[in-house]
Amino acid sequence: MKIAVLKESSAGETRVAASPETVKKFVALGASVCVERGAGDNANFVDYAFQDAGAVIAETVGETIAGADLILSVRAPA
Repeated sequence: MKIAVLKESSAGETRVAASPETVKKFVALGASVCVERGAGDNANFVDYAFQDAGAVIAETVGETIAGADLILSVRAPA
């Protein structure tokens, strides 16, 4: 199962739909996780923290959601 985590696009939104800790748990359960570059910036999670947890960092929304079975986002994607 591929899980995609999107960067929030709403002005003032400081949350992210997954933390590095939740990514680690998803990976431990056998999922692959793809996080859009900068998704955690406003929540003070840097990209390498997601990578260290087992996620792949994608450059674009399209790359992030390609082949995803589940898309995580705090607010509805644009």
